[in-house]
Amino acid sequence: MTANRRPTPVDLSLYFILGPDHWGERDPAWLVREAVAGGATLVQLRAKQTGTREMIEMARALKRALAGTGVPLLINDRADVALAAEADGVHVGRDDIAPADARRLLGPDAVVGVTVKTPAEADAVDPRVVDYASVGGIFTTLSKRNPDPPIGLAGLRDRVARIRGVAPGLPISAIAGVNATNAETVVRAGADGVALVSAVAAAADPRAAAWSLAVAVAAAKATRAAPSPPKQEEVDP
Repeated sequence: MTANRRPTPVDLSLYFILGPDHWGERDPAWLVREAVAGGATLVQLRAKQTGTREMIEMARALKRALAGTGVPLLINDRADVALAAEADGVHVGRDDIAPADARRLLGPDAVVGVTVKTPAEADAVDPRVVDYASVGGIFTTLSKRNPDPPIGLAGLRDRVARIRGVAPGLPISAIAGVNATNAETVVRAGADGVALVSAVAAAADPRAAAWSLAVAVAAAKATRAAPSPPKQEEVDP
C-alpha cells in the first residue's frame, strides 16, 4: 500500500448491486446491460451464498456484459474472485476482508469500497486505502437482512460529515431502501449517489427504472450545486 496513494476516481451516481437472489429467472448479463443503458454508473456482484467457482463464472459473465461501457464491476468481499475474473475491484463490509488487506491483494489501481454504518466506522475511513464509502442502511430494505435499525437522513448527514472530516472529497453513496421517490432527498442530504438493488433488479423495466433514478440523482445534484439566492440586503436597488 502506497502512503501517498490517491483514490481511484469512481462515479457513484447510480450504483447497481445484484446477485442470484435478485435476478431470479432473468439473465443477469441482460439485467446489467439494461441497468447501464438506463444510467447505472457502477455494478457490484453480491453472491454471499455462491461457491467460489460459480461466483467467478458469474463475475466473468458480468464483466463481458459490461465490456465497452466504461462501467466498472466490483465484487462483494471476495478479492480472490475479483482477481480471477479480472474485475475492477471489491466492496467490503464490517465482517469481510479488511480494506487494507484487499488493497494489498489487488494493488493500488483497483477500486476498493467500504461500508459505513456507525460513527466510529465513518471516523475510520482511510482515503489511502479506500476509493469510496457506502453509507447505510438509510431506510428499511427487503433486499438484504440487516440487524441494525435504519439510520435515516439524520444519520446519513452525520456519517457524511464525519467522512468528509477525515477524507475530504471521497465519494459517498447511500444504500438501503433507496428508490426513485426518495433518491433526491438522499442526495440532498449529502450523498454523491445512491446504491440499490431491488429498485432496478425487481423492476418490470429495469432500464426505465434506472433512468428514473439517474434523473432524480442528477436533479438533486444540480439543486445542491446551485448557488444560493442573494439575501435581500445584497440585491441592488
